[in-house]
Amino acid sequence: MNLPILPTISTTFIVLSALTVAVGWWQIKQRKIEAHKKTMNIAAIFALIFFIIYASRTIFIGNTSFGGPDNIKIYYTIFLIFHITLATIGAVFGIVSLVTGYKNNLPIHRRLGPITSIIWFFTGITGVAVYLLLYVFYEGGETTSMIKAILGL
Repeated sequence: MNLPILPTISTTFIVLSALTVAVGWWQIKQRKIEAHKKTMNIAAIFALIFFIIYASRTIFIGNTSFGGPDNIKIYYTIFLIFHITLATIGAVFGIVSLVTGYKNNLPIHRRLGPITSIIWFFTGITGVAVYLLLYVFYEGGETTSMIKAILGL
């Protein structure tokens, strides 16, 4: 099996982000506030690294189309739309959670944190599923960079 390096690395970082969010959640339940802050910063850095790799790859190399059977392509597409929506909501919630934490706005942070964490766990899980469907279970389809698609090259 020949796995593509950038999608493999970026997927690894989103999994690391979700795992560190889980550790951070456990730490705050244990009242380990300073450890929680450090862990959540690491989770945010992992998520940012994922985003930089993903966005760079999307712009310069492209996204890979689904290469599996045509009869399940619609299900993959619906699942992908769900994942992208979840990831976008999770990212926005994550930023707001970080900002409210940094600003010590604890009433909002305490309400938003668990919701954000759950969204982020599902984002990580669905992200791994997308990766498996694109590169492990089926061979990836065509890849076209955004720059080439926009410029018509």
